[in-house]
Amino acid sequence: MAPAVENAYFTKARQAGRPVVDDLPKFDLDAYIANYRGKTRFDRLLHIGTISSLLAPEALRSALVEAMRGRDVGRYDAVLAAMREIIPKEPKNLKDLSWVDKTNKQVKAESDRLEVELKGYKNNLIKESIRMGYDDLGQHFHQMGDLINSVKAYGRMRDYCTTSSHVVIMNLRLISVSIDQGNWLAVQTNVQKLRSPGQQFSEAQRLSAKLSAAMGLALLASGNYKEAAREFIETDPRMAQARMDDPTDEEAFNEVMTPNDVAVYGGLCALASMGRGELQKKVLDNAKFRAYLELEPHIRRAITFFVSSKYSSCLSILDSYQSDYLLDVYLQPHIPELYFQVRSKAIQQYFIPFSCVTLGALAAAFDTDEQTIEQELTSMIKRKNLDARIDLVDRVLLANIVDARRKMHEDALKTAKNYERMAHLRILRMEMVNTGLEVGEKGKSGGATTLDSIGGEQLFSSPPTSQWLGEGVGRSLRSGARG
Repeated sequence: MAPAVENAYFTKARQAGRPVVDDLPKFDLDAYIANYRGKTRFDRLLHIGTISSLLAPEALRSALVEAMRGRDVGRYDAVLAAMREIIPKEPKNLKDLSWVDKTNKQVKAESDRLEVELKGYKNNLIKESIRMGYDDLGQHFHQMGDLINSVKAYGRMRDYCTTSSHVVIMNLRLISVSIDQGNWLAVQTNVQKLRSPGQQFSEAQRLSAKLSAAMGLALLASGNYKEAAREFIETDPRMAQARMDDPTDEEAFNEVMTPNDVAVYGGLCALASMGRGELQKKVLDNAKFRAYLELEPHIRRAITFFVSSKYSSCLSILDSYQSDYLLDVYLQPHIPELYFQVRSKAIQQYFIPFSCVTLGALAAAFDTDEQTIEQELTSMIKRKNLDARIDLVDRVLLANIVDARRKMHEDALKTAKNYERMAHLRILRMEMVNTGLEVGEKGKSGGATTLDSIGGEQLFSSPPTSQWLGEGVGRSLRSGARG
């Protein structure tokens, strides 16, 4: 449902090819955002405000309130710029200079205080105090939006960590900042450090759900859907039982994502990257992931329909929730590719029993029109996801049938030619050795070594000819000197 009067911002966004959501999502905005805390609340509200033509005013006003609760002036400027462009008649578009000046002064005063305290701790040479000083400074920089200095402060904590719990805290802080930076390689690196088999961290095992969720998010952002699915479906179910409204609950990870997000991210990645057998065994029958699927029953239904070969029902469920997924700040960039992969797998599975199918039958099976299914099939064939060809005259999709007998003959001839070539090279090598020709190069160890391969083919090893020749010449010279 498009708005009655199209906003100029969203018109330009469509012309530029950026996604715009015109339909209302299935969730209530206030109830949805209440599940999150920290910086992700603002990021999600701003994302919804700049992509949803219907929820934009409400989301941007909420984002403005969220920005003024914190100490990040940069976030306040960002939401004001978006409001001026999307809802120009909003009375709150005027910049509150008094709030900006007050916040900047508070931030500077806090920064100076923490740096003076840290300097005093360094003079006293108390490692625990220095570690805590860097920890406080890193959290302060994170809250004010200075993510680069926050990473530096947390990185300097490393030399002052004296227990395994200190190392776990430091890496969790770095993971959180790296997620806000969008530095997904750093997220994976810090998770792997806590999972290192050489170092056993009891605290890391207790927080394994957070590590799996963070690693899954990093892999999702990197486009590695198969590994992302494995991380999400192996997430410890303790997170699903966490209290979202309790900041002291260590199992909660709602400063980044909620258990519902784990179900959606893991389910979509699994649908896009796993076969029906894997989906049944690793997703539907997975006791760990079942706790998350119960929070999002539509994802479970979609996977069940796909496993049961009811592809149109699976795709219709995904299409009905597409608006919700596009409003997710982490999922939105990957929705086109994820949906394409799911539809491609469905079409592949549907086409397996047939040698030819009309485009009309395919379009009816997947609840679309012939032109759309033709474009999808063309894209799949170009990506080599489908071994078939399209007959545009008869409007038929034809499978590329492989002649098994001809293929066997071709493989046999290829094997015979390779055998003949290898035999020729071996005979050539034997003749070279028998005639006393040296075919070698100076080895790294300082001695003469022979080449045991010709043209990149590995041949049998033989004693170094140069060694035989050298010993023979040496004996002749010694005999001549004695004579």
